[in-house]
Amino acid sequence: MKKSEILTAIISHFFAFDEERGNKEQYQIEDFIGYLSGKSASRDMAMREIAGDKQGFLMDKYDNATRDIAVLITLMNHYAKWYIKKVLKDSSLQTPDEFSFLITLMTYDSLSKSELITKQVMEKTSGTEIIRRLVRRGLMVETADDRDRRSKRVSISAAGREEILRLLPRMGKVTDIVVGNLNPEEINTLAYLLKKLDYFHNNIYLNKKGASFSDIVLGIKGTTA
Repeated sequence: MKKSEILTAIISHFFAFDEERGNKEQYQIEDFIGYLSGKSASRDMAMREIAGDKQGFLMDKYDNATRDIAVLITLMNHYAKWYIKKVLKDSSLQTPDEFSFLITLMTYDSLSKSELITKQVMEKTSGTEIIRRLVRRGLMVETADDRDRRSKRVSISAAGREEILRLLPRMGKVTDIVVGNLNPEEINTLAYLLKKLDYFHNNIYLNKKGASFSDIVLGIKGTTA
């Protein structure tokens, strides 16, 4: 396309975007970029079909994009863990969660156990078990909390730091593989969208832990209405 044709198409898309969003006075440029990405032609994109041909009941309740996002985020998590497990095959770390716990501690002098578990968005029982394993293997150090006698603090040990530094080059390759066939612009857009979603959901996670799912849904409807 000629430059003039591209500009004309962008203007046309913006008017459509504005109409869909209710003719607001202000927008974030990232929102429009996301809109354009969603409107981009994908007929030539290689994609696989996950659902079977008996999915009519799904169509009645969920549009394709909403349904696909929920499924694809789960699948991407599985793909990433699959790659990471291969990297950890000859490591003293056994799971992706153990790596995540230790690399988080690399950026702090120490954290309380609950702080570390919360940062991983994990249930207390599961997180406590991961910490116990890492301490037992000498990759993490547990100390008393001077400010709270009921609490324990953890920090990464010299052995844990050495293991993380040994694994980082290969973990960097995992990152390169995970973003796969995305071009640089798509990678930046994906990073922006994931950060936006993380901020939204982490706020719910931190403030609504004890709430029922129904109450969480009602709270979200109240903030987005």
